[in-house]
Amino acid sequence: MVNLYLIRHGRQNSSLCNVDVELSTEGRAQAEQLRERLTRYNIDALYSSNLIRAVETAKIINQSLHLPHMIKEELREISFGFMEGKSDEYNNEHYKDFKEEQYKLLEDIPYPGGENGTSVYERAMPVIQELVQGDKKNIVVVTHGGTIRVLLAALFGKNQAKRFLFGVSLENTSITQLVYHPDYDRFYLERFNDFAHLESHPKLLRRNW
Repeated sequence: MVNLYLIRHGRQNSSLCNVDVELSTEGRAQAEQLRERLTRYNIDALYSSNLIRAVETAKIINQSLHLPHMIKEELREISFGFMEGKSDEYNNEHYKDFKEEQYKLLEDIPYPGGENGTSVYERAMPVIQELVQGDKKNIVVVTHGGTIRVLLAALFGKNQAKRFLFGVSLENTSITQLVYHPDYDRFYLERFNDFAHLESHPKLLRRNW
């Protein structure tokens, strides 16, 4: 069996929507806590998306793992289209109708000028399949909250519109572990949004951001 550890990147240094920026000081601290935890997991492969916050998180983790770091653009965050680079207040005001429809959880509607869940699944899932079909058994994938939700919804039988039911808020550097059973070609959800490594550091939790 293959253990696939989906990691949400550390906290970025901007609260604007999906801007491609570096980690904040807190984000680096989160990644350092995760790094210490992962030394016990016998990790033998490390992947990340190409966005800066994911790449930096993977690099900090890799200070202990010392593995080849493979970057896959297909693992990047969902595109928020015209909403990217804007504040939550701006998007709530200017895309009110879209957000109201999205919150109904009825249809997998794309972000204005951006992607929907299905399009993210179609680009990300081939990479996941490639990883679990290889010879590595404990794989870390540093990716994004939206991408993790998309994968979970698809793998466990939910309409993509329902993906937001997977966690009110995924913590930065949280671990979502999937176990792939090759005999059945099946994924099992072993843990979700596990941020035990941050619990003794309340300033690093999202509720205190």
